[in-house]
Amino acid sequence: MAIFCDVVLPVPLDRAFTYKLKENNDPPVGGRVVVPFRNEKLIGVVTRLHDEAPPVEARLIEAVLDQEPILNAELMELAAWIAQYYLAPLGEVLRSMLPLMAEVRRSTSYRISETGLTILVDGAEQGSSRRSRRSADDQDIEYTVLNYLSDGQPAKSGTLRHATGATSELLTNMLRKKWLLRETEAAPRDARRLVRHAVLVADARPPKLNDNQLAILAELAGAGGSLPVPVLRRLDLPPTTLQTLVKRGLVTIEERPAAFHLSSAAQRTAPHVLNHAQQAALAHMEATLDGQGFGACLLHGVTGSGKTAVYLAAMEHARLAGRSAILLVPEIGLTPAMAAQLHTAFGGSVALLHSALTPDERAEQWYRIRRGEARIVVGTRSAIFAPG
Repeated sequence: MAIFCDVVLPVPLDRAFTYKLKENNDPPVGGRVVVPFRNEKLIGVVTRLHDEAPPVEARLIEAVLDQEPILNAELMELAAWIAQYYLAPLGEVLRSMLPLMAEVRRSTSYRISETGLTILVDGAEQGSSRRSRRSADDQDIEYTVLNYLSDGQPAKSGTLRHATGATSELLTNMLRKKWLLRETEAAPRDARRLVRHAVLVADARPPKLNDNQLAILAELAGAGGSLPVPVLRRLDLPPTTLQTLVKRGLVTIEERPAAFHLSSAAQRTAPHVLNHAQQAALAHMEATLDGQGFGACLLHGVTGSGKTAVYLAAMEHARLAGRSAILLVPEIGLTPAMAAQLHTAFGGSVALLHSALTPDERAEQWYRIRRGEARIVVGTRSAIFAPG
């Protein structure tokens, strides 16, 4: 039974760190954990489970984020190759492979240091603020900060600034003088993009309603019984109207996943009919796809010769065989147009992966691919890190 785990962290250090496991809560290799590191709590990836005690006392992991590997063996092997080839720390390589920062809630806290306690006890006249020629106002705020933290408990950055009037620059200067200690924390958060929907209650007996309330009920009935709340807001009715319908039990509010729309997506059209040369190229590509092991094909043709049509047909062949396909584009600016073509051919089974998406959108697309909902992926080079 494993007692320890090796974890690689997103820091510029080319090594793994050993942590002690919590009882009955073993993380999987390729899964994420929250661990203490110096004065911070970071999210790292587990690379090994073992019972080999390190030379120094191992710290306990804080939390296990994944019960199943979020990076499979192939991606872990790819990450190790990238780290070795480019002389990059494995933890930073894995961070670039996981577009899941939206699932991490980061916060900064401040705590008074031993030096700060000494300054506070000695009094304002002994402080180094005077020696650094800072203004009297800044000096007063510094001692207000020290007094606020004098119980030894950490305070969140926003709370501390609001309570004392300190600016970020002033807190940074206090850190530089070693009056304060800064602690950062990473914790999991729900990254799902949710939209509130108003839903008609079936078989509800409406009491006497005013015109505004009837307008909302009519709108919901006309839309099949459900509409996003932001859509109802466009009716330019008082917000209390919907609240009253909810209180009377005529409407309920549900949170549902937000829809993701490919920009410039066109209507689906009939499949392109390949000419003889395109059919010959496709046949060669299909034979390569159906063969054993890795194979490569080079498709040569001038602009406008129909190479994209061959790509789409080959991707459809892979999809019908229960496999997935990735189409890489050289730059983000070309992604919308190509995504529209793929959406025309494959509909909602297309996922988008590139750095211009918001963190929440990138996490959403990554999980759509991982769940098998989207087996056609389009994106820039980082799309090769899509989960298998």
